[in-house]
Amino acid sequence: MELKLFGFVNEVIDYMNDITEELEVASNDIKVFMKEILELSNDGYLNINRRVKSVDSLKEKILRANYYKKYDSSKECISNLSDLIGIRIECRFIEDEQRIYTMLKRCFSMYHSDGYYYNSLNENIRLELDSQQPQVQKNGFQIYRIDGKYAYNDKLFNFELQIKSLVNVFWGEIEHKIIYKNNNYTIWDGFFKDIMGSINKNLSMIDKQLHIIDDQFKQLNTINPAVRKNQIETTLAKMIYDIFSSKIKNSIGFIVDFRKSCNTIMKYIFRSNHAENLDDYKSTLVKTFSRLNDISENEIDFTDEIIFEREIRFEDEFSKVMGETIISNINSDFQWNIFFRILFEIELGNNAEDFETFIGFIKGRFSKNRSLSKLYLLFNNSEADDIVDDLMRVIVYSFQRIDSINFIYDTNIEEINYTLNYIVNLICKNIETYNDWLERKDLYIEYFEVRILAIFEHKIEIKQVNKFLEKAKEKSNVIEISEDILEYANKLVNLSEIEADQALKLFKLPSTF
Repeated sequence: MELKLFGFVNEVIDYMNDITEELEVASNDIKVFMKEILELSNDGYLNINRRVKSVDSLKEKILRANYYKKYDSSKECISNLSDLIGIRIECRFIEDEQRIYTMLKRCFSMYHSDGYYYNSLNENIRLELDSQQPQVQKNGFQIYRIDGKYAYNDKLFNFELQIKSLVNVFWGEIEHKIIYKNNNYTIWDGFFKDIMGSINKNLSMIDKQLHIIDDQFKQLNTINPAVRKNQIETTLAKMIYDIFSSKIKNSIGFIVDFRKSCNTIMKYIFRSNHAENLDDYKSTLVKTFSRLNDISENEIDFTDEIIFEREIRFEDEFSKVMGETIISNINSDFQWNIFFRILFEIELGNNAEDFETFIGFIKGRFSKNRSLSKLYLLFNNSEADDIVDDLMRVIVYSFQRIDSINFIYDTNIEEINYTLNYIVNLICKNIETYNDWLERKDLYIEYFEVRILAIFEHKIEIKQVNKFLEKAKEKSNVIEISEDILEYANKLVNLSEIEADQALKLFKLPSTF
């Protein structure tokens, strides 16, 4: 024979099913009215959610709260269910919760005989606004939870209104689904109370960080999307540095300067996520921000070697030269090691795939230089491809020669691209046919290399300079020998190396012939 209490449960469920349609109408009416009020006040809300209590949730509550003992009928049980309908106003920040609550008190100012308050535009929706808010929950945390009533025909439905910021919505989901719905945790009540308290504290920190980001956006006095994107990139780079600098100090005992690495990683994150417009940037920022907060809870050992899950695959010569150069340094050069350890921590998944993607990203920073498209206007595709390949080889072998992480820093990549643009313009002005290019390319290539080396204050051997000068004499119509050559003539005899920027003073490629 079935227990009597289950008969009561079934009666309540049957009654609930009978009024479900009315509850749906009521919940939607409440949602629409709240939305109209909030839109009029423009108080920073994001969304309004509604729900009618599900059958499973109702069954569980009847049994857990012993409603089968408290009430004699299904109608009485339903009429005393405070959260029969749930309305949740979602806002951005914790401080917005209080503003929205204050606004509701201002709008629901008419006093009803039942002790609740209503707005003259809709007397059917009433709120209990005399209780202390926010309320303190059993777990010790605060929540804006307001009891409400909705008059529908001859019935009076209870509803519960909550005001929650983004982080408190997330917190509520964690608590409800992991703790509230899992009785196994009750035996560890003290332990899990501490854990949940720690999570709540971290979420409060996230709320403050999100608020800082929002303030930064508001301070921008321009609507230029490029400026806004730059602001987002700067914000993310600073977050990366702040989080990992403390991790490095905890791991090795001191902090090294890797801010420029953070700028490059930041650029990579946005490009690899195909962030094009401002909305994409914001979406990528939020996703990465969430990942960084996960990382903030983890310990990272910066003394371990980086290991790849498989052999790295390279698509072309550029990728192979750059990739193998980095791999040869990744566990011996601390700056390279920090760079990729941070990158691999942020980018979840396979280190080998992330490395290959990054190499492709760096190559793209040069191969997508807009000036290269000019070559395809003067030469056929095959010829232009060859010239582009020649220029890309100069860049990657210069990287191998310089052998420093400084090469991939954003400011230096921009300098190289500026030089690439300069060389392309010279080619377009002075080279008429592909045969002309084949005849003169060694001078353009070497000149391009010296200009790249000069960016990094790199030294070149005197014999390379002399060799270049000999070629220049043979093709005086291509290279102009500087008058400064006399000043350096004696010095060149006694030196084995010279700074690249000094070498540039000895010769130049004229803009026209």
